[in-house]
Formats: sequence, C-alpha cells, structure tokens
Amino acid sequence: MPESRQSPYIRTALPDDEEELSLLDRRTWSYLHSVMPQPRPPYPPFFDERHAPADHLVAELDRRIVGYVRLGFPTSLAVNAHVRQIQGLAVADEARGLGVGRALIRAAVEEARRRGARRITLRVLGHNTPARKLYESEGFVVEGVLPEEFFLGGQYVDDVIMGQGL
Repeated sequence: MPESRQSPYIRTALPDDEEELSLLDRRTWSYLHSVMPQPRPPYPPFFDERHAPADHLVAELDRRIVGYVRLGFPTSLAVNAHVRQIQGLAVADEARGLGVGRALIRAAVEEARRRGARRITLRVLGHNTPARKLYESEGFVVEGVLPEEFFLGGQYVDDVIMGQGL
C-alpha cells in the first residue's frame, strides 16, 4: 500500500465487517499484546454476545479497514457501569506509524464519554512499550501493575492497568 498521509476515517463497525476484522485480528496477533494462544482454525466469530459490532470502532484508509478498537464494560456489575474499558486494539502492519492507533484511542475516549462514562481503563502487557507510550501520550496513567501475571513466549510479563477520568 502506498504511504498515505490522510487521516484515518473512524466509524462504528458493521456486521458485514466481521470477516475483515477477524482476518486483521489474526494477522496482527503477537505475544507482544495478546495473552491468548495464536488463533487456529476453526476461527471463532469476531463478534459475539459480549462484543457486538456497536462495541467496535474501525479505522479506514483508502476505504480499507486498517485497525479497530473494542470498547466494553470491565464487569457486568451495575455499580461499575460508569466505566468503559478498551478491550482490544489492532492496527495493520502496513498502517503503523500513520496515526491510526492514536485516532482509534481518541475516538474510543470520545465514544466512552458520549455513552456517559466517567472513566476509561485498559490493560496492557508490561513489555509492550510502543502501546504504553501511546496510551500515556493520550492521558492514560498507570493505576496498577500485576507483576509477572502472565507467562508468554517463554518469559514472565507484567499486566499493567491504566486509566483516566473523562
């Protein structure tokens, strides 16, 4: 794909985006950001009862989906309903460095605010320095660390909890 300097177009996902989002998810899988094993066929549905199309914002460049962010509730408890959580973020390799991740984070924060959230949180693996720097630059702060919470790719990795008020 030729380098594009246009801003990504951010929109809510549609049911018809499922196959493209599933493929993007599989292509970007890495222990740098995932605690789940590498996906193998048969692949589970991208959308499910907990993650509907309306819970996803997608980024397009040149009318192609090049990224997504998943926004959900951290728990099912009513006393926690004022908080939204970023539960997934992916950017296609060819779109990295073009502002797609930043645009998705900003859109997720705006969408959480629009839905009445007072806080937004996320969890990021401690060794994922690029993601942590992006989140920090967008106002997220470290609110907790679970040391060596995961054993991934032969190493123990911290689980870092970040958040911000809205």
